[in-house]
Amino acid sequence: MFTVRATWMRGGTSKCWLFNAVDVDPLVAKAGGIDALLISAFGSEDPRQLDGVGGGSSTTSKAAVVRRAAATDIDIDYLFAQVAVGDRRVEWGSNCGNCATAIGLYALQAGLVAVDDAVTTVRMRNQNTGAVLTAEIATPGGAIPAEGNAAVPGTNALGVPVGLTFTGLSSGTLLPTGNDVDRVVAAGRSHAATLVSAGAPAALFDAADLGLTGAEDTSVIAEHLPLLVALRQQASLRMGLSKPGDPISHAIPKVGIVGPPRDYLTTDGEIVRADEYDVSVRMLSMLAPHPAIGLTSAIAVAAASTFAGGVVARALHGSTPAKLRLGTPGGILHVDLNRAADGRLESATLHRAARRIATAELFVSAPALAAAGV
Repeated sequence: MFTVRATWMRGGTSKCWLFNAVDVDPLVAKAGGIDALLISAFGSEDPRQLDGVGGGSSTTSKAAVVRRAAATDIDIDYLFAQVAVGDRRVEWGSNCGNCATAIGLYALQAGLVAVDDAVTTVRMRNQNTGAVLTAEIATPGGAIPAEGNAAVPGTNALGVPVGLTFTGLSSGTLLPTGNDVDRVVAAGRSHAATLVSAGAPAALFDAADLGLTGAEDTSVIAEHLPLLVALRQQASLRMGLSKPGDPISHAIPKVGIVGPPRDYLTTDGEIVRADEYDVSVRMLSMLAPHPAIGLTSAIAVAAASTFAGGVVARALHGSTPAKLRLGTPGGILHVDLNRAADGRLESATLHRAARRIATAELFVSAPALAAAGV
C-alpha cells in the first residue's frame, strides 16, 4: 500500500488532482512509474472509476504534478495527465487550461510562489508542450484567497477569480502544415479544416462541410463521433503528431467543429441568441462531446481566427474582434485577444475561477498496481 498526498481542485469546468513533485517523485520508482501510480489511484480500468478518485468523465479524470521551476523566468513547472476512463492508460501529449487555472491558485495556497501585496502573477510552464502561461490572482495585503464570487460558463459554481494568459502565440509555427485550410479525408470524403497548434494542437472543421451548423446539442455531436475520431486520426498524421502505425491518441489533436452564430440552447436549457456571440464551437474531449470547451481548445480557436482563409475566420465573416465570444454548449466564453502593432496575435487571456475542494492522502493498493501491469 502506497500513500501519496494530493490536493483536489476545481479549475473552471474541470476537476484535477494536483500532486506536489516532492511527494510524488520518491514514489514513482516504487510504484512502477507515474502511469501505474495514477492508473491505480484513479481506478481507471473501471468506467465509473469506482475504486479510485477519478470522476468517471474526461473533465474530472485529470491530474498534474507540480514543482518549483529551475528557470529564473518561470515560477512553476507542471506535467499534465489526462487519465483514461475505463482503460489502463494515461495521455501525456497535451495541456489543460482549466487545470492550469487551478494550478495557479494551488501554487499560492501551497506556498510554492511568493505572494505580492496586490496582485500575484504565477508564471507557469506546461512540461508536456512547452507552453508558457501566466495566472493573475488578486492578493490584497498579501492575503491568499480561499474562495471568491467568480463564475464561468458551464457551471454555476463560484470560485477565486483567475486571469489566465497564454503567451507566445505570435510564433510562426501556429500552422503545422503552413496552410490556412487543409482538406482532411475520412470515410471517403474530403473535409475542410484549419490545423493549428496554439494552446494545444487542434483540428477545427467547417460545420457546414459536415452537414452541421456548429450550434448543435451535444447529443447530435455524439452521433458524429465515429467520423470526428477518424478525422482526428488523419489530422494527427497531417500535423506530424503521429506516424502511420502509431498507437491512436484520443487526447491530441483536439478536434471540433465551428460555424457562424445562431440561436441555440445551452445544456442547462438557457437560450443563447446569435447576436450575443461570434462563432459556434463544439469540441470533443477524449471520446465524448465536451460539455463546454477546454481552454486550450478555446486558445486554438482564437489563434485560428486570425488566419483570413481559415474555417474560423469564415465563420466570423471577416470581422476581427478584440474580444472573441465563443458559443459553447455550456454558454459563452470570452477570450481577450492581445495583438501586436502589426495585428499579429501575441497572447490571449481568459477569465476563470478556481477553488480548492480537498487535501487528501490517497491510498494506492498493491493489488491495483498489479492490475495496472506493475
